[in-house]
Amino acid sequence: MLTGNDSVSDYPLTPPFGFRRSLVVFNVLGNENIKSGASCYRNDSSSRAPVTASSTVAYFCTLFDLALRMMTPSSCDTFVALPPCTEGQRVIFGKNSDRPCDEVQEVVFFPSRHYSTGEKVECTYIEIEQVAYTHAVVLSRPAWLWGAEMGANEHQVCIGNEAVWGRESADNKEALLGMDLVRLALERADSAEKALNVIVELLEKHGQGGNCMEDECTFTYHNSFLICDRNEAWVLETSGKYWAAERVENGYRNISNQYSITTKIDKEHPRMREYAREQGWWDGKVAFSFAEVYSFMTTARIEAAGGRYCEGRRLLEKSKGHITADTMMDILRDKESGINMEGMFMTTGSMVSVLPKDQSLPGVHYFTATPDPERSVFKPFIFVADIKPLNQTCSPCFGEDDPVKKKPRFQNKPNRKHPLFIKHEVVAAIIDSTREKGQRIVQKMQELEKQKMADMEKYLTTGVEDSTLLVHLFSNTVDEELRVYSKA
Repeated sequence: MLTGNDSVSDYPLTPPFGFRRSLVVFNVLGNENIKSGASCYRNDSSSRAPVTASSTVAYFCTLFDLALRMMTPSSCDTFVALPPCTEGQRVIFGKNSDRPCDEVQEVVFFPSRHYSTGEKVECTYIEIEQVAYTHAVVLSRPAWLWGAEMGANEHQVCIGNEAVWGRESADNKEALLGMDLVRLALERADSAEKALNVIVELLEKHGQGGNCMEDECTFTYHNSFLICDRNEAWVLETSGKYWAAERVENGYRNISNQYSITTKIDKEHPRMREYAREQGWWDGKVAFSFAEVYSFMTTARIEAAGGRYCEGRRLLEKSKGHITADTMMDILRDKESGINMEGMFMTTGSMVSVLPKDQSLPGVHYFTATPDPERSVFKPFIFVADIKPLNQTCSPCFGEDDPVKKKPRFQNKPNRKHPLFIKHEVVAAIIDSTREKGQRIVQKMQELEKQKMADMEKYLTTGVEDSTLLVHLFSNTVDEELRVYSKA
């Protein structure tokens, strides 16, 4: 029996639950053209002098950066499947958020809201103009920042973002994070294409940049986005302020940590090709492929590498014509492919959404709010009126005393664990260390998830007659999950 006094230290641990470290990352692809004045050292062979961090921190940054140059880039995986690849005339969206293994990811709900003229919104690093009205959103996000890794809004728009690197260096200057852009688009757009337009307009006006990790040393990247609604999907890939977008009207699509848009470009930055020609990346004669021109390596080399992007596409192809929410959850739980990531970067949160093309039927959005989907429960959320805060998956708020808000930033890390995370952390340790007991816990978790998915199928098929029954849907499922843990 778990009690409120139980802690991870009470059980023999294996990584990632027993692995703590000060994670220090620069540019995972080893970009030799980093233009970051706030990194822990200058990236040139003639000088390794500290810039803003202490010499000790700079030393370990250097060692860690060298180690990362020998590693495969770490990022997330986002998927979408549309009819005729899915069953039941539904769009299926899914994402794993791969982040530092000691980072807490929370699931939060914000209702729709009206604002007065001239109001501002404070994002992770910068303040921008607020719009007159924001839509209700449910978000899965690293607990230290304002934006989100993934989420949905009341109009059934879903967005996930990915870290990407290329020839253009990632900017360390504080601007909008890709995760800020995810939330802003969900709050301001009622369709996938409008969400894309929101992102590129904000990108042009405010730029993207800043440390993407709660750490004194910097981790910067550009962003790609997979955006969908009930009817279509868009892939948006950015490099600085330049971008290209591809429309997806049927079939399936996935994105990972490299550029994937080639010659099918349905929207683009007006100077995207001209800029590439000025930089000498494209001669203007061969067919323009965004991935080949803006990447370090060609699409052919990416394909040959057999990484998570290719594995994700293979898994989607395997179930083509029969893709369901179960299928997507199985893909997100797949460890052999690397999609369910373990180690210093691991899958810290997962999301699957089911969007019927029939406008009269609700969308159902499943979130884990805990690491490793293989050892987590996907819990359903449906947009209805009067949803209350999701307290059990909401992390503590530190207000103006938060180390993220103070400059210099990230001088320490407060405890951001939410109630579900705390209990799940203990249970995950038991699953790792006690075979029979761990199997019983996992079985109970699977039974809970299966029952909830069966319940949701009724709403997805016949609609919602009494919305008051769904006001506490997600929170009640979290309570049921906690009861499973308490009986462990």
